[in-house]
Amino acid sequence: MARVKVGVENGTDIEIYYEDHGGGRPVVLIHGYPLNGRSWERQQPELLAAGYRAINYDRRGFGLSSQPTAGYDYDTFAADLNALLERYLGKYGSGRVRKAALLGAIPPFLLKTGDNPEGVDRSVFEGIEAAIVADRYAYFKEFLDNFYNVDKLGGTRISDQAWQASFNVAAGASPYATYACVETWLTDFRADLAKIDIPVLVVHGTEDRILPYEATAKRLPALVSGLKLVSVEGGPHNIGWTHPEEVNKALLEFLGDGAAGSGGLDRDLAAAAARKR
Repeated sequence: MARVKVGVENGTDIEIYYEDHGGGRPVVLIHGYPLNGRSWERQQPELLAAGYRAINYDRRGFGLSSQPTAGYDYDTFAADLNALLERYLGKYGSGRVRKAALLGAIPPFLLKTGDNPEGVDRSVFEGIEAAIVADRYAYFKEFLDNFYNVDKLGGTRISDQAWQASFNVAAGASPYATYACVETWLTDFRADLAKIDIPVLVVHGTEDRILPYEATAKRLPALVSGLKLVSVEGGPHNIGWTHPEEVNKALLEFLGDGAAGSGGLDRDLAAAAARKR
């Protein structure tokens, strides 16, 4: 198991678990709530076959990474990722990031406010927090049913066994992280979007019940210069699992057709990131 230290809590190291496979130009795969780095298993083989180097890791609080009771905000999540990249590189900045892909993206701003009428009422998030406190396992049952649109796609694009595997991963996550991450979903990314100066791909299901398409992906082309949006018709939140053919085609075309060639993280980084909450 490969791990990198990202902090300390009460004298104990906080470590991020990661896996690094293949060669060529690297693609860093960032999972979303409430899964782990292996949620990319329908993308990783395609990336490796195309000649890329695939790096996946577990965010703090999830999978095989440490489960501290601090750091559940996007600044810390970004710092954790930076610590992982610093095993190969020396500083922050887009100079080492070639492209970015967002699958099931949370930006620009999910909370409904006076200047963000397209958002979701705060009461929805308060209800989620209450449900997690009451019975997080029951909450995960409902969440994952909507994560995969089981009522429509169950038995075809998502099997009972695959659903159960996701439930097992979610159940093994930190109870503290399960609750604390909800507040992060209210982060306002609008100012950050204007700073993006690299090509960006967004792939999003039109029937996403977790991060509604109209409130998230549909708004992004007007906020990020040159952004490419690929809409997966009828796709749920976790389109990486349910619609891998469409997702992989869009991702590989975006990263570059054919083999990626040689090179390392010190040359350039193609980052594929999924912000599934």
